[in-house]
Amino acid sequence: MKFVDEAVITVEAGKGGNGCMSFRREKYIPKGGPDGGDGGDGGSVYFEADENLNTLIDYRFTRHYKAANGQSGMGRNCTGAKGEDQVLRVPVGTTIIDTDTDEILADMTEIGQVEKIAQGGFHGLGNTRFKSSVNRAPRQTTKGSMGETRNLKLELKVLADVGLLGLPNAGKSTLIRAVSAAKPKVADYPFTTLVPNLGVVRIEKHRSFVIADIPGIIEGAAEGAGLGIRFLKHLARNRILLHLVDMAPWDGVSPEEAAAVAVGELEKFSQTLADQPRWLVLNKLDMVPEEEREARCQAVIDELQWEGPVYRISALSQQGTDDMMRDIQAFLDHRLEAIEEDPSILEQEQQIREQVDAEARERIEQMRADMRARREGEDLDDDDFDDDDYDVEVEYVRE
Repeated sequence: MKFVDEAVITVEAGKGGNGCMSFRREKYIPKGGPDGGDGGDGGSVYFEADENLNTLIDYRFTRHYKAANGQSGMGRNCTGAKGEDQVLRVPVGTTIIDTDTDEILADMTEIGQVEKIAQGGFHGLGNTRFKSSVNRAPRQTTKGSMGETRNLKLELKVLADVGLLGLPNAGKSTLIRAVSAAKPKVADYPFTTLVPNLGVVRIEKHRSFVIADIPGIIEGAAEGAGLGIRFLKHLARNRILLHLVDMAPWDGVSPEEAAAVAVGELEKFSQTLADQPRWLVLNKLDMVPEEEREARCQAVIDELQWEGPVYRISALSQQGTDDMMRDIQAFLDHRLEAIEEDPSILEQEQQIREQVDAEARERIEQMRADMRARREGEDLDDDDFDDDDYDVEVEYVRE
């Protein structure tokens, strides 16, 4: 199976059926009059959010979807059958964008949510409709109208309350394994995580939240290096970002330098996303000599000029993780109470998400354009270049 978080497709609603021109012809009934029926409406195209899906891979291979046309009207005032609607199922968290207008048509954030994206054509009228006292044998009919055609871009963003941000090997996957039932792959080398992982953190019986782990970002990610830049958009829906810093780095890069790189790449990707609530998590302190811990932690805080919450933890030994998870739950509960008192906060959140989405799309499209320009500068044949090379398609095995 492949994880695909973007797809470009075309949807076409069905054409309305034409009206029928017919006259009643029965024995012993002279001058039966018009009896042409109306056509049927064309089928529309709907999208439905399905909790059983987690990828857009089906839309990578089939890119054109059409609803059925309406049937033409018939004699004896028979109306044509309505065209069957086309219902396309997508994962929860999919944003549907009209590529011709850049308009966001729908944001599929709830299980079972259904949205009409392309309206089917309307039926034509049969000649019965034009009968009047002065027009006893009308020969007028109308044709059914064409259905809407839309070129769409589907973008999947994982739905999580908390997102993990950091360089490769910062301990993001280890943390999500420690605090939830999710079991992403972990190892002692960078780029272990190839696709986003979700875990549910349960504080009490009816109090829980979702945490997301994405591939780590590296220096130059905003220009296309590594995998992390392609997944940063998945953090757009998070209410808290946890910035994990490896306090015992394996590659000789100091913790403060690594922290600055992650923040710099985040700001290049989307300044709006970088301005959202973010907590600093200093990880792997169990691997740092006790006499050096405070100095290393303070160096990171000073480098980032950090004034927000700071947590000192060890994800592997689960030292400090319980307190941090409880503080996150309290923050989310307080946020929910504030939204109930002032619903406009939710509207503000939606505006921020839309702004992050816009900045993310702009950055990713610019990155692809730069890569395309570099390839053309190397005199490669057009046949060797494919935009899909820069989409995320990573194979992984389900256990």
